[in-house]
Amino acid sequence: MAILKNTEELKNELGSLIWRMATNLVHGGKVSPVQFMDYTLGALFYRFISENITDYCNQLMADAGVPNPDYANMNDATAENARDQIINAKGFFILPSQLFVNVANGASKNTELNTTLANNFKAIEQSAIGKPSENDVKGLFSNFNTNDNGLGTTVGERNELLTTLLESVRDLNFTTYIESGLDVFGICYEHLIKMYALNSGTKGGEFYTPSEVSYLLAKIAAAGRKTVNKVYDPACGSGSLLLNFNLVLGAKNVEDGFYGQEINLKTYNLCRMNMFLHNVNYDHFDIQLGDTLRNPLHTDEEPFDAIVSNPPYSIPWDGDNDATLINDPRFAPAGVLAPRSKADFAFTMHMLSWLSAQGTAAIVEFPGILYRSGAEQKIRRYLVSNNYVDTVIQLPQNLFFGTSIATCLLILKKNKSDNRVCFIDASDEFGHEGNKNKLTAENIDHIYNAYMSKEEDAHFCHVVTTADIESEDFNLSVSTYVEQEDTREKVDIKELNQRIAEIVAREQKLRTDIDAIVKELEGDVA
Repeated sequence: MAILKNTEELKNELGSLIWRMATNLVHGGKVSPVQFMDYTLGALFYRFISENITDYCNQLMADAGVPNPDYANMNDATAENARDQIINAKGFFILPSQLFVNVANGASKNTELNTTLANNFKAIEQSAIGKPSENDVKGLFSNFNTNDNGLGTTVGERNELLTTLLESVRDLNFTTYIESGLDVFGICYEHLIKMYALNSGTKGGEFYTPSEVSYLLAKIAAAGRKTVNKVYDPACGSGSLLLNFNLVLGAKNVEDGFYGQEINLKTYNLCRMNMFLHNVNYDHFDIQLGDTLRNPLHTDEEPFDAIVSNPPYSIPWDGDNDATLINDPRFAPAGVLAPRSKADFAFTMHMLSWLSAQGTAAIVEFPGILYRSGAEQKIRRYLVSNNYVDTVIQLPQNLFFGTSIATCLLILKKNKSDNRVCFIDASDEFGHEGNKNKLTAENIDHIYNAYMSKEEDAHFCHVVTTADIESEDFNLSVSTYVEQEDTREKVDIKELNQRIAEIVAREQKLRTDIDAIVKELEGDVA
């Protein structure tokens, strides 16, 4: 009798499947892991939107009474009749001949495969021109350059590698996982993005936030709510923090959608793909490309009920080199700008400015901002004196890719009913996954419950007042307020003195006995 697997086992199995496929492709090709991950992610995305369009069209035909609907085998001319309807629903259009499965099935015999793919990607993006979805679809395939010399020095070599890629993605059997109700493509994408971060060097920790940390942030930002109007991340990376609200609240309960801004073009494209792959339709997300600190692109959408972010750690920014920034309504209230060499508090002030009166911002921060002096101390004074700091959480070290530092979470609110601030030392809350630490489900519950209850818990959770923080010169380091547990062996002084006395007594008796023996021996010799 077959053993039924639970959801977690199926997720792990699916992750291993996609990881093994991608790894084999990387090892078998001539391109770097990071470069080939672009192609793997793109191919998976191509398969997803093709199947999504196919399922939608088949359902339309079934509802209209068409027997055995099969969009994949329909001729292109007939499909054109539904172009506008499909674009209005999905944001883009794919002809049957351009569908992933049809291209993959004919790949090995297509001597112009690289051109076919390039033309198909261009057609998909152009189908949205002039439509509300234009900005959400434009450039989605820009990371998938089918004429890159890295794929091969000749067209034949490129097509051989592209064929292997398409057939490998085509042959991934997702039936069991889909039937179990899993978000199959979303899980695959997350594992691939995780693999991408593993290979992308020192910036991996900012590019990809581990799913457990993302989930904790979303859980905290949504605490006490059944719905939020919209969620925002000013440095959204691949979008993992935003998408965790689907897990915490359910997709329908993020009423007005997901908003984010990302400065890196490649990551911006991945984020938009990630939205589609998690079945977030084009009209329910607004991801923009650009520098949030210089040019924020959601001024018409703020304020936000929930803000989550893992902004880049201590990067340089214009700061006081730009005389206009001190008058920017996002930064002006603190009376000072974040240092030019460290933009951490610039992102924090931006998020506070765009937070609604009822909202919560949960931010991953570099630990230095909690205690450094100068302008950062003045900004902490502003945050504490105005009672915006709700909770500070120390996370374990070695959670993020590309860095082993122990980051922290800063939780901001504008509607606190008292002047208490909670400090949680979660530095020992972790399990292990390979050579990285990981927040387990139990760790997340422990941290979240402490955040919600704000009850004293020796060596873990301590609550102080803003006056207490002022007396510490506005230092927000968790170790300043949560007493560390003394792990040294406890010694009973009375018992120790008694043992010493006994040892001394035994030593004295031993000396007496030895003296007697020596005296007796000397007498015998004489």
